[in-house]
Amino acid sequence: LNRAQLAAIRNRKLGFIFQAYNLLARTTAFDNVMLPLIYNRENHRSAEDRKALTMQALEAVGLTDRIDHQPQELSGGQQQRVAIARALVNNPALILADEPTGNLDSTNGEAVMQLLRELHGEGTTILMVTHDPRYSRFAERTVHLFDGRIVEESVAESNRTRSGGTP
Repeated sequence: LNRAQLAAIRNRKLGFIFQAYNLLARTTAFDNVMLPLIYNRENHRSAEDRKALTMQALEAVGLTDRIDHQPQELSGGQQQRVAIARALVNNPALILADEPTGNLDSTNGEAVMQLLRELHGEGTTILMVTHDPRYSRFAERTVHLFDGRIVEESVAESNRTRSGGTP
């Protein structure tokens, strides 16, 4: 694929949750979340549809009261939730999440993990990196790495039952 085709796949099929947020500094939470919809030229969504999808994504992470705030006006946890909403707004097939709960308090961390679990239940594949063992219990499959090598791999009991015992 050429660069434009690869960029289109990244925009339409992948959602990225970065540990460092990667929000645009002088842009509101609303506009930061809407950005992938603007770049998604394939769907030709109307401005009204883009606004509605953006509000749904912000509602999913509990930030509808902060839509007009710029990143520097938000706490670290709120910035992370804006980044999560941005990753969700295009309804990607795969979400790549680098420490999605790293800057959240335990209540918001649990809420984000529940949201990711719901998305997975609806068919979205989630690939998450975490150092927090509390959140690995949400995974159906866990792979432990050390110095870039797999040292342990496990499949959740509920997944074993569903798949007939094969990982």
